Amino acid sequence: MSKTEVKANIGLLMTAAIWGFAFVAQRVGAQYIGAFTFNGIRFLLGAISLLPFLYFLKKSGMQIKGKEVLKSGVIAGILLFAASSLQQIGMSTTTAGKGGFITGLYIVLVPIFGLFLKQKTGKNTWIGIVLSVIGLYLLSVKEGFTMEQGDLFVLSSSFLWAIHILWIDTAAKKSDPVCLSCVQFFVCGLLSLGIAVVAEEIQVSAIESARIPILYGGLLSVGVAYTLQAVSQKHAKPSHAAILLSMESVFGCIGGMLLLGERLDLRGIAGCVLIFMGIIISQIEIKKEK
Repeated sequence: MSKTEVKANIGLLMTAAIWGFAFVAQRVGAQYIGAFTFNGIRFLLGAISLLPFLYFLKKSGMQIKGKEVLKSGVIAGILLFAASSLQQIGMSTTTAGKGGFITGLYIVLVPIFGLFLKQKTGKNTWIGIVLSVIGLYLLSVKEGFTMEQGDLFVLSSSFLWAIHILWIDTAAKKSDPVCLSCVQFFVCGLLSLGIAVVAEEIQVSAIESARIPILYGGLLSVGVAYTLQAVSQKHAKPSHAAILLSMESVFGCIGGMLLLGERLDLRGIAGCVLIFMGIIISQIEIKKEK
């Protein structure tokens, strides 16, 4: 594995950590404002936070492919909006345990979809995927697995998360990651806020009460993490990226324990260990005998 790939994997792991702790921010924010309002504000805030970087990149002489960035960013933004919306709708009528496991299925779907794009996936990656899926099951599923309406919505979102990862992998190689991220955030934020205006009651006092979760969700979870994802995926394999990003569930548990007083049982700890083993195994290169 090259140094560039190692750096990319570290970047993806940092992304997973930020997203994991964002679950705490989202849970607290949900006590004050609706899902679409929260998503709309935080994604627009994340987009605005990138504008200074775009200015300095432009001043440094970087050539921005306007049409390519706009096209790729709009598609990424629509996928981001659709995935996050379906997931939130589903989570309103399903349990957190089942929702977490079903969403985590994108780590299986990414390499499967990748096969249709003629992307090679080694045996070690498949072993890592199996271990990670078992780990996510132990970590997230607490009740008997039944497919209810909410589960179907979350399952649909996992397909879109997988497609989003693959699209970012392709688009980041053709467009500047910062520009790409900025466009997709604006698209997702505007679509979310548009729905919020129609479907939710927006109150300034409620937004003020949720300012800390919004700031974390906008500046770190969106502005930093999604951009870090796009930059890192430029040099990482999609199947590896999916497994590394799935670590967000582990960091989510850690955040819950540290900030919300939640506790992890032996089953959950075993799930964390299996996910970590899956990540390590997926990164080991198996050399073919000559």
